[in-house]
Amino acid sequence: MKPFSISQLIPIPGIDYTSWFPFPTISQSINIPDDLSKVTVFDPSEEVDPEDAGLTENDIKTIWKGVENYYRTGVHPAIALCIRRQGKIVLKRTIGHACGNIQGEPEDTKRIIMTPETPICQFSASKAITAMLIHHLAEKGKLHLTDPVSHYIPEFGVHGKEDVTIYQVLGHRSGFGIIPDNVSADVLFDHNEALKMICEMKPQYPAGHTASYHAITGGYILHELLQRVTGKDLREYLRETIQEPLGFKYFNYGIDEKDVDSVAKSYFTGWPVTYPFTLIIKRSLGGPWDMAIKMANDPRFFTSIIPSANIVATVDEMSQFFQLLLNGGELNGVRIFDPLTVRRATIEAGKMQLDKSMVLLPIRYSAGMMLGSNPFGMFGPETKNAFGHWGFINSFSWADPDRDISVSMLNTGKPFLSTHLVSHFDLLARIARQCKKA
Repeated sequence: MKPFSISQLIPIPGIDYTSWFPFPTISQSINIPDDLSKVTVFDPSEEVDPEDAGLTENDIKTIWKGVENYYRTGVHPAIALCIRRQGKIVLKRTIGHACGNIQGEPEDTKRIIMTPETPICQFSASKAITAMLIHHLAEKGKLHLTDPVSHYIPEFGVHGKEDVTIYQVLGHRSGFGIIPDNVSADVLFDHNEALKMICEMKPQYPAGHTASYHAITGGYILHELLQRVTGKDLREYLRETIQEPLGFKYFNYGIDEKDVDSVAKSYFTGWPVTYPFTLIIKRSLGGPWDMAIKMANDPRFFTSIIPSANIVATVDEMSQFFQLLLNGGELNGVRIFDPLTVRRATIEAGKMQLDKSMVLLPIRYSAGMMLGSNPFGMFGPETKNAFGHWGFINSFSWADPDRDISVSMLNTGKPFLSTHLVSHFDLLARIARQCKKA
């Protein structure tokens, strides 16, 4: 095993990246084997011949080389990638360890190789799934997206939140995305306490005016809406609506208590987070970055329902979910959503704006999704019609109608900033470039 070095950013013989910039010390990194095949898992029988999906063998090799480069940055103990092209699996592979292989861990820490069947927390990509359940309620006539939230949750309609609509919550424009100071992180594990906190909040921005990412808050309101109109919780509704009809093993909020240890572990890697980023993160997450990662490994995190953050699924299940949306709401002969519902959920909800919350980046939102952009967006270059979501700003799952692909790219390292960003965007560019537009 070789420890990570900056020269492995995108390995090019003879180039020493340390001569370019005075890079900070990376907080944690992995031991990288000389032979990556020892930590790579895939079943060739599950991947179609690339030509059957309009690709070449070189396209697949180029994309997977990008994954290997990304792994060599040392910030992700494991990476999982599943790509469907024209509805067919062209890549379904993992590299690295679901647990262990982090420098500084106790020597007796068990190392477990990641496989495509390993359940992984989707973190903020959970928002896309929660949003689609709300759109499903609208399709069934259980609620109307332009209704004020207070019509269903009267106690929410105070302190200037009276006219906040469900649609504005879905599109991160409701104005109450920032968590109040001095709130215990334990609130996340208690739906009623979280709801009470949000109802008592004063909005930071006028509803509908400003994009401000709801890292935590929006999910609890959407969960309460669903409970009040159906009498069911999100976990039960998701199981009935998507998980069981599509035969998914996982794909729900959290996981059975007996299976918690099977979930891939999250690790704080990358550079230490410093001011002003510490302040920005606290405003959105209610605490520091490393605290959020520690909570993400807390067994309570996987036995609760945290609508914005704790969907557990395999990389294939996430690819299938976005294939479902790419198909207009139908997958493997099972219809889940009306095509108009999918369209309503994926069209732009407002012009691109500089998000005023944790993101501090220009982002296009739909009513539940993050959208791609031209000339370059969060899903790669020339991806204006792509839709999906990130998870902990590192994992990405999306569909791109122009390329006829549904992709899930998951990882277990949780860096906020580090040199990995070059390889991250290089991988996105490889996927977009090799999967050419139709």
